[in-house]
Amino acid sequence: MKTKNLARRVQHGFSLIEMLIAVLVMAIVSAGILAQMDIAQQRGYSEQVKLDNFQEARDFVDQFFRDINQIGYPNSRLVDPTALWIPVLGPPPGAYPLWASPYINDNRLAIGLVSIDAQAIQFEGDMNGNGAVQTVIYQVNGGGSCNLCLQRSQADKVAGNPLPTTTPPGAQLPNWGTEVNDVLSNPIFTYFKADGTQIAVPQDISTQAGAQNLAQVKTIKIGLLIRNPVIVDPKTHQPIETNFEGEVSINNCSMAATGQTLSCQ
Repeated sequence: MKTKNLARRVQHGFSLIEMLIAVLVMAIVSAGILAQMDIAQQRGYSEQVKLDNFQEARDFVDQFFRDINQIGYPNSRLVDPTALWIPVLGPPPGAYPLWASPYINDNRLAIGLVSIDAQAIQFEGDMNGNGAVQTVIYQVNGGGSCNLCLQRSQADKVAGNPLPTTTPPGAQLPNWGTEVNDVLSNPIFTYFKADGTQIAVPQDISTQAGAQNLAQVKTIKIGLLIRNPVIVDPKTHQPIETNFEGEVSINNCSMAATGQTLSCQ
């Protein structure tokens, strides 16, 4: 009898308390693993958002660089103003300021830079490579419905005032297309002369001084700070931010002011 009782005591299983403790330990370990997996997934998603924002910004800036390299072409330097082009191309008397190029309103010739600002730039050039002149505008909230969107407009140049207006006739109306969202940069664009001096903004062709300053722009820097307010980084607990910067030197064939030396000559 003593031998049988001893065998029974040796072969007994876990008690209920021991099983509960084991289950609790396994639950804690599993919860920790799942939490780490969730954080890893969130970080992976955050990195993907950063990568997508960076790629979007890079594509947009690449588009800007391609556009700006076409600035001022074709222009009056390609024709002989003493032959058949005057007064055929010239606008009627009084249609442009006396200090401006007589071709400033002609839709067959690009005048280069039209206006510059910290969050906007407008210029003219052959963007499609077919000899036709387009007006291109990059501007924050250009369409008026997205305060944090940097938008691009490309439209055929009209025979009239190069600056955008809201009513015909001769209105240069924007045609907004591609954009980058959640842009917080200010300034986005900065402008420099050939000697590195920064050019104050805004400037446009509506005044002689503005036109002369436009004709001196040699380098344009663009910087984009994109912050997604919806997606929060799980590590920093801050909205995700992406930065992208670029710089381009231009052949500024500006026709904005008469007697102004062109940097493309």
